Amino acid sequence: MAHILVVEDEARMRDIIRDYFTAHGLDCDLARDGAEGLDLLRDHHYDAVLLDVLMPNLDGFQTCRAIRRTSRVPILFLTALGGEEEVLRGYALGCDDYLTKPFSLAVLLAKTRAILARSRGEGPGGALTCGAISVDTGRRACLAGGRAVSLSPREYDLLLCLLRHRGQVLSREQLLDQVWGIDFEGEDRAVDVRIRSLRAALGPAGGQIKTVFKAGYRLEEE
Repeated sequence: MAHILVVEDEARMRDIIRDYFTAHGLDCDLARDGAEGLDLLRDHHYDAVLLDVLMPNLDGFQTCRAIRRTSRVPILFLTALGGEEEVLRGYALGCDDYLTKPFSLAVLLAKTRAILARSRGEGPGGALTCGAISVDTGRRACLAGGRAVSLSPREYDLLLCLLRHRGQVLSREQLLDQVWGIDFEGEDRAVDVRIRSLRAALGPAGGQIKTVFKAGYRLEEE
């Protein structure tokens, strides 16, 4: 499930977006302003950020600038400022899309799903590729170096998680939450065991899964 951060100073709007997204299978955290949003981003991993522009203290443009110093997380601006100058400023700061208020929740959801798909490298039919590794999410099929690979359900879910966050370091705790689920009560070394079996199944392409000392794992293009 994708994890979305909604940074919006209007409480009713925050709640409406959260409820609508939750009903459509997306998980949301809420922040009342830019400062609170930055605090959450430091402590959690998000797949996308929905960012209001007109907020007190730290506005959306300032918040976006701060995010882009350390992260490439997809950002979708939500704002009443629909002029060309403001839109161009948003893109110049590194946003991925821009939606002017008032907006349809269905359009907001569609735009969010689109930037999620782009950030994950999803092609037509849900194909995900990184280097020699390719996964067809529709058929739950995996190729490594052009060779069909048989994976257990857990190995497949682990690879899918790494593919969707390729280039990013994911801690054992993050992998446990996203692959095993937040209710998992075992040890985080379960991740290491599955990583070893996944690398073995992928053959030479398994070398794309890098161990980052004291941090976790990262999938690279290599």
